[in-house]
Amino acid sequence: MTGILPAKAIEAMFASGAIKADRVPDEDQIQPASLDLRLGVKAWRVRASFLPGPDAKVEDKLEKLILHEIDLSKGAVLETNCVYIVRLQEALSLPAEQSATANPKSSTGRIDVFTRVITDQGRAFDRVEAGYKGPLYAEISPKTFPVLVREGSRLSQIRFRNGETIINDEDLTEVHNQHTLVSGGKDEDAINNGVQVSIDLKGSGKDSLIGYRAKRHTGVIDVDRKDAQDPEDFWEPLYNRGDATLILDPNEFYILVSQEAVHVPPQYAAEMVPFDPLVGEFRVHYAGFFDPGFGHSTVGGTGSRAVLEVRSHDVPFIVEHGQTVGRLVYEHMEEVPETLYGEGIGSNYQGQALKLSKHFKSKEPVGA
Repeated sequence: MTGILPAKAIEAMFASGAIKADRVPDEDQIQPASLDLRLGVKAWRVRASFLPGPDAKVEDKLEKLILHEIDLSKGAVLETNCVYIVRLQEALSLPAEQSATANPKSSTGRIDVFTRVITDQGRAFDRVEAGYKGPLYAEISPKTFPVLVREGSRLSQIRFRNGETIINDEDLTEVHNQHTLVSGGKDEDAINNGVQVSIDLKGSGKDSLIGYRAKRHTGVIDVDRKDAQDPEDFWEPLYNRGDATLILDPNEFYILVSQEAVHVPPQYAAEMVPFDPLVGEFRVHYAGFFDPGFGHSTVGGTGSRAVLEVRSHDVPFIVEHGQTVGRLVYEHMEEVPETLYGEGIGSNYQGQALKLSKHFKSKEPVGA
């Protein structure tokens, strides 16, 4: 069988030894089509990011780059613009036909913590080659807010697949016609190398809330605490001032939202990827997994829009309402998960519109 593995198959991987861990999985660690990865007990601050390459292990590179070892058993603060490596609790022993892809969790991306998974002999971040046997490591670099993490914190997730799973545009058009994968945007351009996603800078009209810009020099965010922080201490609200455009300041971090409502039917999974790598002025949504059932009406997801984590690069850049900023690549599930996203599993972002991460109290900013 080909396709993305559902939760039941991931559970079986623990039983078979394809996934190995010193501790049993957390109760909510396995998602409908992905597995959250847990930090181990030690972190190392390193001089620079790296890939081991085809002839080396991660530990071989670490020996030359470590600046400081950090004990995570009681929690530790990771500072902004520093690079840390943490061995994860999960290790893999994949069958020859099975590969995997990792991504930051949605809540990780929304607080601008840049994290990606590294394997031994790895030549690309967040990619696990078919048949890989060995440990997993997380590279972590908070970009805007310092964060408190501890052993067992979950910043990344991994998705397993058998064979070729991506749906081509011709077949995706049929799926869209049957299930309405996106609505509310420019439907005539919906399918083009995946499902196109554009940005909403109008909100509900003039003076309405359209996004947030991160503040600098804030307090620490505990990655494991929900509803703990006042958003006004960390975010500056942005409003529609009438022209439906926004100038992205260099190296600033923004939370915006898609114009389209996104739908991932139960038999599919999706991932947000860059619209065009040649448009290099900004990066959108580096926490990109959408599990089966996201936006699905039977589990309360009608109208779920994609929250966009946006970071500008070297120059100020103007984005306009309706501008295409990303695309959703859809993949076949090996089978429909027994439980969908938002179906009694504590999903934080089902039915969302513009929303900050789970770490912040739900309240409207002053003037909204």
